[in-house]
Amino acid sequence: MRPWALLLAAGRGSRMAAATGGTAKQFLLWKGLPLYWHSALTFSRSAAVAGVVFVFPPDELPAREAELRTLDAHAALGLPWKVACGGAERHDSVRNGLAVLPREATHVLVHDAARPFVSARLVREVRDALADGAQAVIPGLPVTDTIKLVEGERVSATLPRHRLMAVQTPQGFALDALKAAHAAHAAAAAEGGAAPVTDDAMLMEAAGHTVRIVAGEKTNLKITTAEDMAALAPPQALLPRTGMGYDVHRFAPDPTGPGARPMKLGGLLIDKAPAVLAHSDGDVLLHALCDALLGCACLGDIGDHFPDADAAFDNISSALLLDRVLTLFHRSGLQLCHADLTIVAQKPRLAAHKDAIRKNVARLLHLPPTSVNLKATTEERLGFTGREEGIKAYAVVSALGASSATSDAERDSHAC
Repeated sequence: MRPWALLLAAGRGSRMAAATGGTAKQFLLWKGLPLYWHSALTFSRSAAVAGVVFVFPPDELPAREAELRTLDAHAALGLPWKVACGGAERHDSVRNGLAVLPREATHVLVHDAARPFVSARLVREVRDALADGAQAVIPGLPVTDTIKLVEGERVSATLPRHRLMAVQTPQGFALDALKAAHAAHAAAAAEGGAAPVTDDAMLMEAAGHTVRIVAGEKTNLKITTAEDMAALAPPQALLPRTGMGYDVHRFAPDPTGPGARPMKLGGLLIDKAPAVLAHSDGDVLLHALCDALLGCACLGDIGDHFPDADAAFDNISSALLLDRVLTLFHRSGLQLCHADLTIVAQKPRLAAHKDAIRKNVARLLHLPPTSVNLKATTEERLGFTGREEGIKAYAVVSALGASSATSDAERDSHAC
């Protein structure tokens, strides 16, 4: 048994007009094709559908039929198709679509064209339930939010969540039963006694038919609001990024002299260590880390953002500078993954401090300790560190991010 599909594309999309420039949502382009055509292609690939009826706005019917012919010529649907005129309300559009189905059709799948992400699997699930004898089949998802019944601004009841389902399309029906339900609704409407209809399952329920539920899909999103259009944006592949930082500080000849700072590494005070000369608090490790993060985000270096001629940064905590750099880093759309750090100094000996420094840096970076590595080494008494004249540090960070992610950060980089 292969039902026909009825693809409803006759809505005006008034709720999204401002966001779409007046284009009805079902005609928005996604991957170069209108949304309604994506649903049609899914039906054709399901091997469960015999043909498709497209229901379009009356004033657009000739143009949309010509569009269909062009689409079918370039990427054949592989199914027979027809067009029908939309009506004033959704149920009118469905009724008009049912009227053009071929005589041999016994069942129909009714689908909203603004659900372009429907899967072939779901189409087959609904078809299989119809083949099993169901008169009406709808996909549904359990409701996870608590739902309140309200009157104005007052809650009148809390509905039992375990009995609620959020309903999707395609909805499947035995054709004769659905036609009879629509006829009964039309007769009631003529006498002024018809309730508003939001889907065809309501009509089948009113006619006394049992409506079967099959599992819906979270990905079967309906494009209803401007926020939903984000689902149509092309996905951005996350690309690996690497940043490298280096910093050095001279030891202070007089630990109480101008610019002398007690040694801090990774935000921790190191006891019995030489003082360093610095404008800020002189944390050589965090300064190298800041430069690595800025380099990863293509945002210059620490001197661009925190110049040593600025009195505002006199003896400022390097942990605070790191926090500001992290703000810029995250604004750039990057996701920090790993940091590898090296301290080079003849003194002090850091073996007893390494684990505490590593864990504190991980805390400052909001990373697990397993994502931060720290090494400490000497230079075998070579160079200025070997002569005990100063200390230096290297930092390498790894991140993931989209290739165009830095634009917002570039615009905001001077805000700090």
